[in-house]
Amino acid sequence: MPLDPHQYRELLSATLPSAFDADTFEPHVRTLFTPDSHRRALDPDATVVKGGRGVGKTVWFKSLQDEELRRLAAAEYRLPRLTTIRALPGYGTALLPDRYPSQRTLDALTTEFADAADIWLTVVLHAVGAPDINAIDNWADRVRWLLAHPEAAERALAHADQEAASTGTTPLFLFDALDRLHSRRDITDRLVEGILRVALDLRTRTRNLRAKVFIRHDMFDGIRLTFPDASKLTANAADLTWSPPSLYGLLFHQMGNADHALSDDFIAETGGWNSTEFRKAPPHWLTSDHEQQRKVFERMAGPYMGRDHRKGIVYTWLPNHLTDGLGQVSPRSFLSALRKATDVTGERFFGHEYALHWDGIRQGVQTASGIRVVEVREDIPWVSTAIVPLGGLQVPIETQDVIQRWEERDLKGELIRLSEATPSADGGAPAPTGPLTTDYPKLIGELVELGVMSRRANGKLDLPDVYRIAFDLGRKGGVPRVRQ
Repeated sequence: MPLDPHQYRELLSATLPSAFDADTFEPHVRTLFTPDSHRRALDPDATVVKGGRGVGKTVWFKSLQDEELRRLAAAEYRLPRLTTIRALPGYGTALLPDRYPSQRTLDALTTEFADAADIWLTVVLHAVGAPDINAIDNWADRVRWLLAHPEAAERALAHADQEAASTGTTPLFLFDALDRLHSRRDITDRLVEGILRVALDLRTRTRNLRAKVFIRHDMFDGIRLTFPDASKLTANAADLTWSPPSLYGLLFHQMGNADHALSDDFIAETGGWNSTEFRKAPPHWLTSDHEQQRKVFERMAGPYMGRDHRKGIVYTWLPNHLTDGLGQVSPRSFLSALRKATDVTGERFFGHEYALHWDGIRQGVQTASGIRVVEVREDIPWVSTAIVPLGGLQVPIETQDVIQRWEERDLKGELIRLSEATPSADGGAPAPTGPLTTDYPKLIGELVELGVMSRRANGKLDLPDVYRIAFDLGRKGGVPRVRQ
């Protein structure tokens, strides 16, 4: 018997998190979703994994360090090598000074050591247990030892490679949260280039040691890859992307694996699930066939974003209004919008014929925009500094109107002050990086690369709804903005 609207709403409430923070979220075998498009990113030989905000970089960074989740991914993606890797964190958001240097320590190290690759090679040797490195109790002295003993360092690396071969394992050095390496963009770029050089060196000079670098698109594209064979990193790079079927597949997977009795009813209603002791896997059509997904979602939300088709088809309307300027939707935005839609419908439209009312979905998009903007302020604060002066304008906007607003607010001075922020103490949150440039036309290009802006065929600038709404910019006939 199909679930009624109240049951669907109850299941959605149990499924969708009221808040989601990748830094504190811990992946679980029951809820880990494996979209087809992520397979290549998990291959140990894919050194660079590019992805925007909230697409799963940190989720996979953490999952690869969990043996049970690695086995699951190996089975789902048919990547048996994942069962033989030994995951070693090289950098991340967690404060692990015994594994890798903190942002404050990196600030001191980059002042003393010109070549950032020496810092990261030291991290690698420490991770594989090189005795001479591990006998030293601080990072600066460890790097000094490496510089003073280059032959011994090479032998230690070769020994680690041979040991991995003898045990049939692949030490995999994982790097995440690279936007938190340093508050200054130029120094961050130095550190990232050093990571990439070491990662490429491991791939080309050893048989068994590998690195995987999770990085934002704009950061990778902004690095000058001038070292030998750097083109191999670009050719080999993988992307973490989410198509609309992947997003709906994630939703249905979570609904079937929620800790709620109605999950079993949803599984029975949709059919074809493969249940084990630890998790329930949806049928392939439920995670990839958009026409079949549309029929399932319409049971929850109806077919239209109003009383008829003129307001849009709900299945396509939701992801379309959460898409950034690069055509990508983050699962975090998608699930946040649905959570808000569920709450609003329950509070204001309890007797509606579907579990989700179209006005609730619109408010969900507004909420997702607000969350996305808060994330940007935390992660890439210079973006917020650049967009806030545009509040009250209506998109699309002429380039000269954007630049005029920036000049009136002395944006260049604001960005310079922001980029000179000092790194936090070891126990605090690392300070994010500033922009690559303060030249206004180039700054627009950087915002386009981030997906915060896009340029129309007529040359005008646009902001996708996921940013426009909460940044208080209007659009004729669009979802109403969230006034500050």
